[in-house]
Amino acid sequence: MTLDRTQSPAFQAIYEVNLPPVQSHRLDNGIPLHVISVAQQPVLRLECVFEAGTWYEQVPGSAFFAVKMLAEGTASRSSAQISEYIDRYGAFLELNSGPDRASIVIYCLTKFLPKVLPLLSEVLNEPTFPQKELEDLRNITLQNLRVNFEKNAYLAGILLRETLFGANHPYGRSQRPAAIEQLSRDQVVAFYERVIQNRPFQIILAGQATETEVILINQVLGQSLIRTDSLPSFSENPVTATEPVVVAEKPDSIQSSIRVGRRLFTRSHPDFFKMLVTNEVLGGYFGSRLMKNIREEKGFTYGISSNMPSFRHDGYFMIGTDVNKENTQQTLDEVQKEIHTLQTELVSDDELEIVKNYMAGEFVGSLNTPFEIADRYKVILLDGMPANFLTTYIQNIRSVTSLGIMETSKKYFEKSVLKEIIVGGK
Repeated sequence: MTLDRTQSPAFQAIYEVNLPPVQSHRLDNGIPLHVISVAQQPVLRLECVFEAGTWYEQVPGSAFFAVKMLAEGTASRSSAQISEYIDRYGAFLELNSGPDRASIVIYCLTKFLPKVLPLLSEVLNEPTFPQKELEDLRNITLQNLRVNFEKNAYLAGILLRETLFGANHPYGRSQRPAAIEQLSRDQVVAFYERVIQNRPFQIILAGQATETEVILINQVLGQSLIRTDSLPSFSENPVTATEPVVVAEKPDSIQSSIRVGRRLFTRSHPDFFKMLVTNEVLGGYFGSRLMKNIREEKGFTYGISSNMPSFRHDGYFMIGTDVNKENTQQTLDEVQKEIHTLQTELVSDDELEIVKNYMAGEFVGSLNTPFEIADRYKVILLDGMPANFLTTYIQNIRSVTSLGIMETSKKYFEKSVLKEIIVGGK
């Protein structure tokens, strides 16, 4: 059969999604255990999630180092012995630290869960924070920071978050070499003891899990005592007004990194889905208006995009690209031109349908594995979103109208509230 490549292949629009249910349990000590059981392969991902992000730190950098150091030595094992034990069972341990929370994740074959669970408990409850490993981690972190601070794009991202939230806000704060160099072992240990040790956490188990695994997890992680005292968190102060344009000159730089953005809101905001679709039209995918204008028509950049990072307590909107210095101002002008078009002209039905189909397909495509499904469920389990947030996701996207996009653009893209960050020069 000869294919007619001038005709697009047939497709079917997606209007709903079916997800496996979450089975929630309580361990003997009250710890919530959420199970997403999908028996595709005999593998598991067990994630322990703590309220232990930078939102709770008193010393900059202490949250990151406290979490990363958990697997660097325990009362009975050295760092090398921990790594060797994990490798013996083909498992993988991951330590994550973010603004809102921290997590300890272990991947393994289902049959090896009885072997790796005791080690996970040991890492959680008996870390020793050895000085040598701390210095090694400090040196690696400093080396990475020094490399990153030479990159315009990295600096532009830091400056935008600092401008929007403030340099001392958990969402605006970034790692700085001076703070890392001054951080002491006592400060790292203090964060662990205050924020992580015997504190409540949540467990998310995804993969080929049955009642057997639930019982086993309860036997190992459900018997330790859990503190009930409250944990003080960050107390926010109003952000001092900043200039609408921030330029960090780098005379030797050929390119400029551009960031345009504003502080926004969380997923629970009533305008979230309107803004999500508006963002997609503007710069959220490869066929977006910014890409067509600034990449394809003007040839100023290899890529330009917009996105909406969302945290537990806040969020922001950002447009980002890298261009040659001589094209910096024209790129900014074209960005404003595309925003103005969204504010004054209705998006066509055809364009809006393409965007909605793309977003629906992308959402469904992000649910291929048990681990991806578990990641999606986190907004419900950890951020307090409604139980139907995921099952109504596509419906909410499809309910956005062209008029809604125009109104949203007018409401949130006013030039007076958009901050411009330029690293390199104009």
